[in-house]
Amino acid sequence: MEDKGTRELLFLGGGSFPPDWPVFCESFIKLSVYDVKESGEQQSSFLGSTSFSLADLFQSRDQQLSLNLRSTDDSATVRTVVVSRLKMGEIEDGEVDHITADMHPKCTLVYESSHGTVNDKDNGPIMNAVFKNAICKVYRFQTVESKWMLVREQMAECTLSFSIPKQLISLYIEEDTCRIQELKDLGELSPHWDNMRKEVISRYDQIIKEYQHILAELEKLTGPSFKPSCSKGQKYLEFIPINLHTQRMQVTCPRKTDSMYDVVTVGAPAAHSQGFKNGGLQKLLNKYEAEKKSYSTAYQSIYYPPEQTARAREILSVVSQLQPLISGLADQLLQVAQPSPSQALKDTLKNLEDKTEQFVHALKDELVKSALLALHAARLGYVSKTSSPSSQTKANSNANVAAESHTVCNNVDGSQTPLKESKVSPIRSDSIPHQKEYDEEEWDRVWAGVAKSLNCVIAAVDKLQEQENNNQESTPGHALADVITSHNPAADVHDQLAVLVQALKECVKDVAERARHSMSFVLLQEAVCSSVQGLQLQQRRDTVFSQALAALACGFVMRLYAGLEDKGFLRQLHTVGLVAQFESLLSTYSEEIGMLEDMEVGISDLHKVTFKITEVASEEAASLQPTISGRRDRYTVEVPLPHDAFQTLPDELREGKPLRVLPVLFNVGINEQQTIAERFGDISLQERINQKNFEILEGYYKSLTNTVPSECLPCFQTQTDIKELLDSLGQNVVTKKRKNVEILWLAGMICRRLNGIRFTSCKSAKDRTSMSVTLEQCSILRDEHQLNKDYFVRALDCMRSGRLAQGDVAQWDDPETGSIAINKPASRHFYPIALLLVSSHLLVVWLILSLVFLLAKYQ
Repeated sequence: MEDKGTRELLFLGGGSFPPDWPVFCESFIKLSVYDVKESGEQQSSFLGSTSFSLADLFQSRDQQLSLNLRSTDDSATVRTVVVSRLKMGEIEDGEVDHITADMHPKCTLVYESSHGTVNDKDNGPIMNAVFKNAICKVYRFQTVESKWMLVREQMAECTLSFSIPKQLISLYIEEDTCRIQELKDLGELSPHWDNMRKEVISRYDQIIKEYQHILAELEKLTGPSFKPSCSKGQKYLEFIPINLHTQRMQVTCPRKTDSMYDVVTVGAPAAHSQGFKNGGLQKLLNKYEAEKKSYSTAYQSIYYPPEQTARAREILSVVSQLQPLISGLADQLLQVAQPSPSQALKDTLKNLEDKTEQFVHALKDELVKSALLALHAARLGYVSKTSSPSSQTKANSNANVAAESHTVCNNVDGSQTPLKESKVSPIRSDSIPHQKEYDEEEWDRVWAGVAKSLNCVIAAVDKLQEQENNNQESTPGHALADVITSHNPAADVHDQLAVLVQALKECVKDVAERARHSMSFVLLQEAVCSSVQGLQLQQRRDTVFSQALAALACGFVMRLYAGLEDKGFLRQLHTVGLVAQFESLLSTYSEEIGMLEDMEVGISDLHKVTFKITEVASEEAASLQPTISGRRDRYTVEVPLPHDAFQTLPDELREGKPLRVLPVLFNVGINEQQTIAERFGDISLQERINQKNFEILEGYYKSLTNTVPSECLPCFQTQTDIKELLDSLGQNVVTKKRKNVEILWLAGMICRRLNGIRFTSCKSAKDRTSMSVTLEQCSILRDEHQLNKDYFVRALDCMRSGRLAQGDVAQWDDPETGSIAINKPASRHFYPIALLLVSSHLLVVWLILSLVFLLAKYQ
């Protein structure tokens, strides 16, 4: 505001309006002006109001109006406001000829709103279902051609901050409840193992009660859709990500079509409520695996390495998924074969064959066989005998079942023996014989019986189709004679098919129960060896994964909504998936080492997540919320779309093809603690993470270039090839350089060029995160939209001051907010860190003085 009380506002016209710019149909616009305090007190005072006509503004010779602001009671003129119209691409008089780099930074804020809804001209209802409480600011900056660009910046909360963790906790409870039932289904065990089982069940019960309590507390919450950093230590909020927000920058400039740049900001996924005294997940898991061997000896159990326990969980998941599918396809096969063989019969048989082969292949594992033997050894009075009368009796019984089933199969192939004379004994559903002796070869025979039963079903279907073809070729007279003089052969084959299908279902059920029991016993031994520490680690891993998954789901939904009309992006999505690049600014010093170790494991666990797009009939907010299914080894996130949007997708997406997202993590510490770590500490964790994830990113790029044409990728003004950027990133990853932020910059550029999802994190997603995001946005404006170099610092300060205003509303009462509010380091860093690099003696002096200062402050 000027000294004379005149305020100037700009009205943008002649170009494209911001999507949320208020375009009024009425003749007059009422304008109310407020003075917003700059002290961060969240207060504003009413200056006055006036009204004007758009026609008067457009028809005025100088395209501006000078209006008087009236007081609330309309009794006096308090100030003067000037409303100007500025066309896109025009040069504003008086500001072009005398631009210098050291000019006083003037924040060219054109428009600001906090309207609560996300504005997207194409996907408004969809966006508003997931993203809430948006804060929007519109700026204008000058290009190198002395024209104007319009920059619209929007920050929004995401409802998935709470909905994803709550669904995940429910799945945790369901899975642990099933685990308890599976342990109970193992039957009678020796007293030693029965006591171990009771102890493990007791621990699972305790975890379930804790998760149920947390879920009940979360259901009570109302208010903002994010967790502020001041609540990161609260136990009942430990599954919720910190400060999860979406940041979108939309740029409109004269020489390029509108462009959008998205980034998700979130606090580093970490178990803050559990602390970092003993390190993070990566360190704790390594220590736990080393101690598990000694525990297995103490508890007289078998030690299974992590890859075998992971394999056991995978087998349990495959069995629980494929067994009902095979049973359903078998019933469907009988239904489509009843009238007459058709194409539907062939398709159903093909699906049944594929699923059964997957089932058999998944169980072709020595782990299942050895675990069955270990389970029998844990039963009461077990004595190992490879050939005993009772075991031979059991083997003969199974052989008789297989032989009788094979007899039916032979009858289908051409024997004249009627079906009624071939009776197949039902296969026993009691999968684990409660006998003292165990035939070690029994599993091989039962497992191979599934494939034999499937072959018999295939032979019966082939026979049925052959007879149908013969009937169609025969004359009507012969067909009538066959009906009069003999029975219908096709009916016999169909009856035989029904028996064979039932035999296949029973055989699959028998094998599934054996496999389920054996893998449950493997996990029982792991739980026994892990004692209390192992389950605490599982809780910590659940917590970190919940935060990471909520952030990933938010980023995926935002990226999907933005690319619904981009055919190249959709092709890439269903062909090779997307890359999700997590940029971390944590230091490798003190507690943040533990946070980084938590984050590394949490991001890595996102590999077991797939996405699927589904269709919903309505556009109600509740119907458009993503949902999760699965268990700890594999989760699927279903993202619903309205009918109109869903129908525009490629066939692969509409058919429900699983979509992969490849997470990569790059970390570079940038604060003063990282300076100490690099000079006196250890940064090997950061170096290992960056090297490992560079290899993952490089592998994704190779897969992408082999399957997707380059036309599917977005175009940028900077013509640097992605391969060159990758080579440069690889060199920087192995280069010993302090605070090498070039790694983060290159990784971010590569992610955007690969249509990826960008995430930026620090401890609380505030100070360091906001500095990184605003610097990236201004760099994009400079490189892609020709931002005038003299406006770079001005634009940077403008955006950062805007983020301060947003933070005042959303950050709550947090100690870190002060440092960004005044745009300088907090008072606790009152000594220049550069002096500490001169000598280690100065470091000692600095530590002593800092300790004295803190003691004096808190006393």
